[in-house]
Amino acid sequence: MIFSKAGFGGAVADFEAAAVAQDAKRSGKAFVRLQETFGQAKEADLLDGGPRLAAVLEQVPPGPRAVVAVLVGACVERGADAERCAPGVRAGLRVALEAAAAFAGAWAATGGGAFPVPDDGEPGEEIVERTGFDAAVGWWTLPQWEMAAVALLNHRAVRAGAGGERDELLRLLTAVEQASGRQFRSLGHALRVLDDEPLVALHRTSGTGYALRFFGIGDNFQLHTLLADALIGGGHVEGHAPSPHEVAVCRETPGQVDTVGSFDLTAPDGGRLWSEGAPADIPVVDGVRLLVLDEPSYRRSWPAGRFFPGMRGDVILERALEPQETERWFAHVSPAKELTG
Repeated sequence: MIFSKAGFGGAVADFEAAAVAQDAKRSGKAFVRLQETFGQAKEADLLDGGPRLAAVLEQVPPGPRAVVAVLVGACVERGADAERCAPGVRAGLRVALEAAAAFAGAWAATGGGAFPVPDDGEPGEEIVERTGFDAAVGWWTLPQWEMAAVALLNHRAVRAGAGGERDELLRLLTAVEQASGRQFRSLGHALRVLDDEPLVALHRTSGTGYALRFFGIGDNFQLHTLLADALIGGGHVEGHAPSPHEVAVCRETPGQVDTVGSFDLTAPDGGRLWSEGAPADIPVVDGVRLLVLDEPSYRRSWPAGRFFPGMRGDVILERALEPQETERWFAHVSPAKELTG
């Protein structure tokens, strides 16, 4: 076979043509070349190749489809247009999740037992006989789809473009996790990231309240540091303010730096909101997420930074609430519950 162009760009063009023509032999050769040439790819080929590969994902067989999706995600991380790549990856993720859910059902119906752990190869004959080929491949390739999807969900426009489909993807993922006992934490958190989300924070000690808005926050560790900067660093409440470096790595600066907690994050019912969770865990009251900030019950430290290093996030203080507003919000709040166990 003589290829029209060398390198990654040539491999993309040949794979694209072979996928459209459903030429298995030619696509197989081009598939190998995609992986061999990606590391030395020129920027222009990556920018062009990501969307072209994403556009033909549906025409690629399930096994190699996941590998191509990872390449699409890698192109996006190197600058390819995430919005153009998103529909193909999102559709492939849905198919993989549906197949993984079917795998879970078939596994339980054929005797259950510990779920097999996907490896770098293909599912074995015994597994395929129990669940069917497509279902087995769905389960086997789900870690790759997680990697590809998260690369795209790092982008706010992609998250906005997914709309309500994110809820359906999250529902499928939750069903797979519950059935398998395996957590796909990065994908779960990425699907739950909120943007332009209003938040009312009540500082219990001072009896004050604040209207804020946040976007791109991967977990409550990141939210905690940015809230402390806005409220303590901004001089609105007393407490430990994070350093400028601690704040910067929680917004968009690469890396991590040690920090300590400034609050206990508490739900309106008095229950603890864990830092390992996500802002989507904060309960909605009267259409707005309502969070209570209590004095830290013990000293806790962690590396400040972003759960998703490629995702920019921030918390914006819009205004301090008037005393009457604050009092109305505090009417929804119960005392903090003591931790047990």
